[in-house]
Amino acid sequence: MVATDASTPAPFSLSARLKDYMQLTKFTLSLTVVFSCVVCYLLAPKVVEYNWWMILLLFIAGMLITGSANAINQAVEKDTDAVMKRTAKRPVASGRMSQQEAYIFALIAGALGVLMMWYFFNFSSALLSASSLFLYAYIYTPLKKINSIAVLIGAFPGALPCLIGWVAGNDDFSAGGWALFGIQFLWQFPHFWAIAWVAHTDYSKAGFKLLPSDKGPTRFTAMQTVMYAVLMIPVGILPYYFGIAGKTSMWIVLVCNLFMVVQCLRLYKGMDVKSARRVMFSSYIYLPVVLLALLANKL
Repeated sequence: MVATDASTPAPFSLSARLKDYMQLTKFTLSLTVVFSCVVCYLLAPKVVEYNWWMILLLFIAGMLITGSANAINQAVEKDTDAVMKRTAKRPVASGRMSQQEAYIFALIAGALGVLMMWYFFNFSSALLSASSLFLYAYIYTPLKKINSIAVLIGAFPGALPCLIGWVAGNDDFSAGGWALFGIQFLWQFPHFWAIAWVAHTDYSKAGFKLLPSDKGPTRFTAMQTVMYAVLMIPVGILPYYFGIAGKTSMWIVLVCNLFMVVQCLRLYKGMDVKSARRVMFSSYIYLPVVLLALLANKL
């Protein structure tokens, strides 16, 4: 048996490296983002059949672009992530991966993803993808430490996957795509503020300013979640109004929107982490149910 000491580098492990890259790209989060893009692509009127090759290409391009944005986010926030319990074990924050490696990966993945959107779909969807990547990585990410308006700015790249999918499928910026964009845009506010409420201590330690009140989780913050949840109700009717999906999906979306309003009202009444966590988990359920309902009832 050969003895080793503490200074001996850990042996290379392919599985560990793959796990690091999955963490770098926030693989699960990226899946939810690309899910929205793919469903909205399938909702486009010009997409009349499921071409699984094109769906796969869109999925790969979306994962590359989203993964690139998340990699840049972790490279930029290396020191910030290191002081938060929930992010300290990320590969760049923990030192398992250098910032340079993260940036190189982000450059290659982002460029490849945008080129795929251009070559296999259209220039407009590629331009939107590049814009979304830039907004998230270079505007939203640094703004989080400056002002809570970062949440508003971040909601644009957060909702653009819906419009990207629509434009990739329909090759235009018609009203249906903007309706889908609007649903995901408004959804992000109660969703993200609930997360920021639950993780307020961690975020404050890192210097993030993500809640609408500079005093932290307040009744004003809770009221903001209610306000955006209420705005989701009329916007949720737009896919039916513009002839994207039928009446059945309209009623399902309406019920989902009312459910979100109720959860936000419970947060306003309860003013506690338990209520915020309820809003957070409700929002996780909301989006796939709404998008799949629209797809199942596509006209």
